[in-house]
Amino acid sequence: MEIRKMTEVREQQMLSEYAALSKNTRGRRLETEKCDIRTDYQRDRDRIIHSKAFRRLKHKTQVFISPEGDHYRTRLTHTLEVSQIARTIARALRLNEDLTEAIALGHDLGHTPFGHAGEEVLNKIHPLGFRHNEQSLRVVDLLEGGKGLNLTYEVRDGILNHSGDGVPETMEGKIVKFSDRIAYINHDIDDALRAGVIDIESIPAECLALLGTSHKKRINTMIVDIIKESTDINDIRMSKDIKYATDKLRSFMFENVYIGSKAKLEEKKAQNIVRELYYYFLENPDQIPHYNSIIKNQEEIERLACDYIAGMTDRYALSTFLNVFVPLAWEV
Repeated sequence: MEIRKMTEVREQQMLSEYAALSKNTRGRRLETEKCDIRTDYQRDRDRIIHSKAFRRLKHKTQVFISPEGDHYRTRLTHTLEVSQIARTIARALRLNEDLTEAIALGHDLGHTPFGHAGEEVLNKIHPLGFRHNEQSLRVVDLLEGGKGLNLTYEVRDGILNHSGDGVPETMEGKIVKFSDRIAYINHDIDDALRAGVIDIESIPAECLALLGTSHKKRINTMIVDIIKESTDINDIRMSKDIKYATDKLRSFMFENVYIGSKAKLEEKKAQNIVRELYYYFLENPDQIPHYNSIIKNQEEIERLACDYIAGMTDRYALSTFLNVFVPLAWEV
């Protein structure tokens, strides 16, 4: 028996009745021959890890733009923390860990340079708007390697619905949605404390009392609560008290870090870089690598410019801006 088929049998024997079994996937947009060794979800995970879009995450902002310290999170380390949290929950609930991991690793592939500052400005100036979860799906469906990664329906669904009002169809996708929030709330608190943007005394006391006074205790409390509340039911949820404290902590971060902090003063500069590059490439689409001369209308040019900029790392966006808008010193 092929190793893949043996794994599929073990999944059926060992996983919860609510798990998404790899043998029952709704499939890929383009049919492809099965791997003898890996399940479809394992294959999706590997495709994401080996993609260029995944590697670029290491040079994309999480919260703090161009931090000088070596220990601040990037979009890549955020993704890895989401994956770790999600896998822990999935394993405890006997759900499909491979599917969970694939969704977690791919959920932010479409994020802009300069974090949510870049996303915000692209959403304002691009006629179709911009949401990073939709762009992540676009990356895996179309942009990566010029043809996409041809992932399974369940991974694509989890990526699209990891944020916003969308509800993932699988339990594994729901786990990633919770894990993303658990990860960014807690590691952003850790980074904000390190940066001196907030201090531990400013964090709401009732949140600390319910969740814990340290980084690891808060994460552990949230994870354990989800596992307890979601065991043997067809849903992923938090208890009322822990959800309240988590939501209040998130609101605190928006008020004191994400929007109203000294760390965000540089964001207007970053947004100006994204804005000016977007309008430049609308006027000069031939400057976009691999520009397709078949593109004939303005809407397609706008989409192309948006895709190109969204795929940039922070440093590449800055380098491109300097090359385009800053005069070079004249040499005799």
